[in-house]
Amino acid sequence: MIKHIRATALLWLAVVATFPLYAQQQKEYTLGSLWSKVEENYPGVGAKTSAIDAAKFNQRAVKGNMLPQVNAQAQNTYGTYEGSAGAFFPQAGFFNVSGSAVPLDGSSTAANTFGSAIVQWEGFSFGKLRKQNEAAGALYNKSVSEKDAYLLNLKKTLSERYIGLLYNDAKLQWTEKNAERLDDIRKITSGLSASGLRPAADSLLASSSYVQAMGEYDKWFGFKNAAYIKLLELYGNDTLNYTASANRFGNPAENGLNKVNTINPTHPILDALDKQSEYYTLSGEAQKRSSLPAINLLGGYAYRGTGISPNGTVSGAWKDGFNNTTNNFLAGIGITWNLTSLHTNRMKGEQLFKEAESTKLLQSQYQQAMQADLSALQAKIVQQYEQLQKTRLAVQQSQDAYNMYLARYKSGLITLSELLQIRILLEQAENAHIEASRDYWILLAYEAELTADFDFLFNNL
Repeated sequence: MIKHIRATALLWLAVVATFPLYAQQQKEYTLGSLWSKVEENYPGVGAKTSAIDAAKFNQRAVKGNMLPQVNAQAQNTYGTYEGSAGAFFPQAGFFNVSGSAVPLDGSSTAANTFGSAIVQWEGFSFGKLRKQNEAAGALYNKSVSEKDAYLLNLKKTLSERYIGLLYNDAKLQWTEKNAERLDDIRKITSGLSASGLRPAADSLLASSSYVQAMGEYDKWFGFKNAAYIKLLELYGNDTLNYTASANRFGNPAENGLNKVNTINPTHPILDALDKQSEYYTLSGEAQKRSSLPAINLLGGYAYRGTGISPNGTVSGAWKDGFNNTTNNFLAGIGITWNLTSLHTNRMKGEQLFKEAESTKLLQSQYQQAMQADLSALQAKIVQQYEQLQKTRLAVQQSQDAYNMYLARYKSGLITLSELLQIRILLEQAENAHIEASRDYWILLAYEAELTADFDFLFNNL
């Protein structure tokens, strides 16, 4: 009894331990399980992520323009010293000489040491820097929306390629079944011809039909491999088990028919256009405000050494260039206004406003067209699903009829040409069901893109 209980407990433990692995393996057979790997590894997704990072760094750089700008320089020169007395703060790249208009005694050249630091802060710019910062934020939001729109399009591309693979695989299986049926007919006819019950021409006709079916099989085998390669370009792995999806391809589930959907204004494509329009608007406002003056706060400190002593004696020695030091500072406020840019900045701002208006109108056009496409798609999907039910029933009835006629052919009640005509009708019914299945899933992929919702497609294919 104890051994029986232990064995039962071990059995249940094994079931519990293996169930998550089994569930994970089953999940790998859906279209949704492929998407996670595509999103993680496909280079195009990485490119969009890098574009978002670049926009983020640009936003930080634009914010940096609102901080005080600090310039520092240091120099050591040797040369003449003619000039006028006074303290000054040369910009970087301008060399400093120290001298006086009064004739001095000693060397005609002197060494000089100079270092300075200047702080300039654009304290008030009539909102120009704020608008530039807002425009940089809108550009970042636009890059995020563009990535979302790209991912949505990539989902559709993945769905189309996966449906294409399943379609070509179904066609391959269809031609294989046709070849098997014709092979059975060929063998039966060959036996009947050998026994004298059928003419030899029937054997040749059956063999010819079988060879044609094998040629069709070779064609679809190449199509299936090509579709598999196109899918792996997105998926990245070398192997893919789609057996369960192939079964669901010909027996699709109902996707909430007769539902009414409207396009969401926050759809990634529409949102990307909205963010682009916002970016143009803010950039135009920043451009127009660039025409206004800027008020700057200034501050600086300078250190200077020279070979000219206070008593007017000039030394040409390099080491004496670090003597006779002076220290100066400055603080002040200034206003700058580029008057010549008043017209050009205003025109550039108006151009950006028109770009924003054009993008906004394009967004309205897209939304209107997408709404019409969605309504049309939903009408097609309802009828397509009805066609699927009929083609599935037609295949079953054609299969039953073919089996009956095959039995009659074996009994000599019908001719080979009659049996081949029945087989063609069965072949047409099966092909119509495959085509209807492909059209149904493609319509669902288009609908998923318009509604930005791929949950049904990813979980049921």
